[in-house]
Amino acid sequence: MVANESQAADIIGQLTAAIGSEHVLTSDADRDFYAMDVYNQRELPIAVVQPGSLDEAVEISRIASAAGVALVPRGGGASYTDAYLPATSNSLLVDTSRMNRILEINEEDMYVTVEPGVTWADMTAALNDKGLRTPFWGPFSGLAATVGGSMAQNSVSLGSGTHGISADSVLCFDIVLPGGKVLKTGSAAIGTSTPFFRGYGPDLTGLFTGDAGVLGLKARITFRLIKNPTFKMSCSFGFDDFDKMAAGAAAAARQGVASDNFGLDPKLQQGQLGSQDTSAKMEAAKAVYANSRNPVDGLTKLIKMAIAGERFLKAFPYAMHFNVEAYSKAEAATKLDLIRQACEPHGTEIANTIPTVLMANPFIPLYPILGPRGQRWVPQHGIMAFSKLPAFHAKLHDLYNEYADRMAQHKVEYAAMFTSIGTNGFLYEPVFYWEDDRTAFHKRYLPQEYLDMLPEYAANPEGRALVKEMKARIIDIFHEFGAIHMQIGKSYPYMRGRNEQAAELIQSIKKHVDPDGLMNPGGLGIGE
Repeated sequence: MVANESQAADIIGQLTAAIGSEHVLTSDADRDFYAMDVYNQRELPIAVVQPGSLDEAVEISRIASAAGVALVPRGGGASYTDAYLPATSNSLLVDTSRMNRILEINEEDMYVTVEPGVTWADMTAALNDKGLRTPFWGPFSGLAATVGGSMAQNSVSLGSGTHGISADSVLCFDIVLPGGKVLKTGSAAIGTSTPFFRGYGPDLTGLFTGDAGVLGLKARITFRLIKNPTFKMSCSFGFDDFDKMAAGAAAAARQGVASDNFGLDPKLQQGQLGSQDTSAKMEAAKAVYANSRNPVDGLTKLIKMAIAGERFLKAFPYAMHFNVEAYSKAEAATKLDLIRQACEPHGTEIANTIPTVLMANPFIPLYPILGPRGQRWVPQHGIMAFSKLPAFHAKLHDLYNEYADRMAQHKVEYAAMFTSIGTNGFLYEPVFYWEDDRTAFHKRYLPQEYLDMLPEYAANPEGRALVKEMKARIIDIFHEFGAIHMQIGKSYPYMRGRNEQAAELIQSIKKHVDPDGLMNPGGLGIGE
């Protein structure tokens, strides 16, 4: 902790002089909220500081280092892995929401430079006005999720099928190090250059992606640009079981043509593609026909659907939804045809309502941070090789069966979502819902009119403890199957089982850029 109240007051006084009193939050309510994520809370910081520029971030870093106070960067706040939760009360939590400017859109050299507090939705809208886009263009939570948070944590969703994760689209960083020095990466590190290229010798840009904020504060971020694809099409497939869905998803991923995709398990499927009236069935048939390559192809698909009967409209236990994007209708149709050829041996085409809606509205509000009946919610995830999926899924469900009675007793439910990344990775996201009281996080993030529509529950510490216990078991299963993680934060065991030389190198780099261990202590499991 800070040595005494006098020292804390002195630090707050220096910060107030540097960035203004309105941007140094010290109330219990503010510190409580900002130091809480979707799932957890650790220590309360001395204050929450809100820099408005690189220069203000530099001054905050200088003040903190001189006082021996830790800095913990915070993005949009949608973490569930303790990412920005202070591990010590001797901390300043750095809320980057004021650093939200788009600094440069360079249409000639095809890059965009932004501050870390810009949301994916705002950056995408600004680029869309110019017919441009970043290759990866955000998680579904992009209305709130910031580019800085994604750079520190890595994220996946929109564009990931063809362009990988968030880290694959970044070119250069300006990083504020402890003590206030600024490090530049990529071509921006050359005094005579601009931030137009990433690869020049060892990849220093990559070093600061997915670092959980333990190596420095990202103050400026440059992404490469592409022309915005204007032709978009979608399709959906239902599957009788997980293994068939995994096989279909893997076959489609290997084609390398889906811009993004996602799958739902039986729990999340319920009500999504259930029974529909005649009008809805006709609209679904029209949608499948409209997304066919040509009239003959469309007619063939309708015949297959007729043979299958109403089953093509009903909620299969599992489903995968695919979007493609292209620069011509013919290119989009060809890509969609490749996905269909990949999935048809394993599943049945169903109405493409869900991906069509999400294609039109890709960024969704943070309503899912509570369950559909107002329950608490927390996800986990692991990315693994396609070949590991059936055995992992079986072992995970053995765990659910082991805990079935206790889950029922303490009002805990599970579900899962899925997505493939590029041509070689599959993300499996187990989700827990349990009846419990709301936190300050839920109450401030969600509009009151939405909260009023949902049931409220009494505190359920037993259910909360059970979820914590099962989460730890699931992390062990992920590790057993060689899964890796994004959003590492302080929850996933980044150092566990790591090659000795790799572990020594990352700790040496941490020691070099942050000799006093003041940047997000405990992140990546370093120093804990």
